[in-house]
Amino acid sequence: MELKYKRVILKLSGEVLAGKKGTGIDDEVISNVAQTIKKMTDHGVEVGLVIGAGNFWRGRTSKKMERTTADYMGMMGTVMNSLAMADALKFLGVKNKLMSAISMSPLADDYNREKAVTFLSEGTVVIFGAGTGSPFFSTDTTAALRAAEMDAELILLAKRVDGVYDCDPALNPNAKKYDRLTYSDILSQKLGVMDFTAITLCMDNHIPIAVFDLNVPENILKACSGINVGTIIEEVQI
Repeated sequence: MELKYKRVILKLSGEVLAGKKGTGIDDEVISNVAQTIKKMTDHGVEVGLVIGAGNFWRGRTSKKMERTTADYMGMMGTVMNSLAMADALKFLGVKNKLMSAISMSPLADDYNREKAVTFLSEGTVVIFGAGTGSPFFSTDTTAALRAAEMDAELILLAKRVDGVYDCDPALNPNAKKYDRLTYSDILSQKLGVMDFTAITLCMDNHIPIAVFDLNVPENILKACSGINVGTIIEEVQI
């Protein structure tokens, strides 16, 4: 398979890892994701991975809790997911390195851009844990930031639906699916595919985003070869 995008950032929500359980980590799901990532590396794709924490923590649940405290708790959740994914990849013989934006030795290496780029170029999967290391930023923004820092050519946004719709397809059977959108479309129509900070980062750094259904394993390699398997978000094509 001929690759159009060689270096990518794969963004997974924590909810994806929970599977049908809804919370925690589903062993079958994380194993399937790890196998998919192995296929990517076997085909020569350089993979950076950012995982959310929605399967453990959805943010502040009470006004009595400070937003910063809630966000740091979420960062801990991302590291838990990252450790689980690192272990699943190791079981399959996939070289990987977990790097944390918050110092967590001996669980993970401290995030270092230069080292991360070197690992990627060597074919090692780099898992970016603990978000940006700062509160008030989502893991969507982390994915966009790391993509820019790693000179990634594409963000793969894995969802439980097959693309971006004008409304929730689970609630409205007449929801319209978009094949292609611009960054400006996302912002002006307030489509909730990623937070606006992440979209703006991608727009400023000209990083396309492929939104697709993770439940179809071949989607990722197709996306890396330039095939639209869901919705592509990019600049206006002239």
